Amino acid sequence: MGVDCALFERLLELGARADVAPGRGLMLGRQGFHFQGRFRRRYRLALARAGVAAEADALAGPDGFAEPFFRAAGLGEMEAMDASAYEGAAHVHDLNEPVPAHLHGAFDFIFDGGTIEHVFNAPQALANVFAMLKPGGIFASANGMNGWPFHGLYQFNPEFAWSYWKRAAGCEVLRVLAVPANPAEPPIPLPDAAETGRRLRLSRPFPEGRVYLYYEVRKGAGARPARAAWQSDYQARWREAAPEMTEA
Repeated sequence: MGVDCALFERLLELGARADVAPGRGLMLGRQGFHFQGRFRRRYRLALARAGVAAEADALAGPDGFAEPFFRAAGLGEMEAMDASAYEGAAHVHDLNEPVPAHLHGAFDFIFDGGTIEHVFNAPQALANVFAMLKPGGIFASANGMNGWPFHGLYQFNPEFAWSYWKRAAGCEVLRVLAVPANPAEPPIPLPDAAETGRRLRLSRPFPEGRVYLYYEVRKGAGARPARAAWQSDYQARWREAAPEMTEA
């Protein structure tokens, strides 16, 4: 797990936005900072766009972890949660189980750079993220969407982000992207399929190789703990025949 060039660009964009304020942050898994020297020019351009005066290869901590990068990007002081203490996580907790009450509403920003795909009880992991976010807090996630065989327990589709976070949890979904791990390939915006009532279709070929499902959500005033999430095209079919099935 860690911040490569593709995620570096996305997170710098997030941190540079006027509606994102640094505060207390949490990484799911202690994220490494993986500087890819062949993309040195892309790093420099991304830093310039974000107004960050730093050299990318200096944004890893002495132990190779990503806390200095998150601080420089304007995303706050980051803590880490992991199921084991072997990488020095401040919070040792198995995301398959509910998080303790003292962490509820504790964090302004939570980043998952490829942890939930390794958690068998993914719905509980998502419920934990929701519980730990402060009102107004932002969650950014990057997990495998395609091209990651043998890597984790799951790969995820955009419907996962829209149906769970928007419809089931009542959060504001800020953006959902297919982000190739090769940053030379542009990200693909993935709109909410519920807006058309049918499954998403892309107008161009899907990128080859490893692709992240990257999304950002804000826990707004209408947010509530999700009971269940339904795929949007099925909800559309059920709406008239069984309206109770559309109530997550």
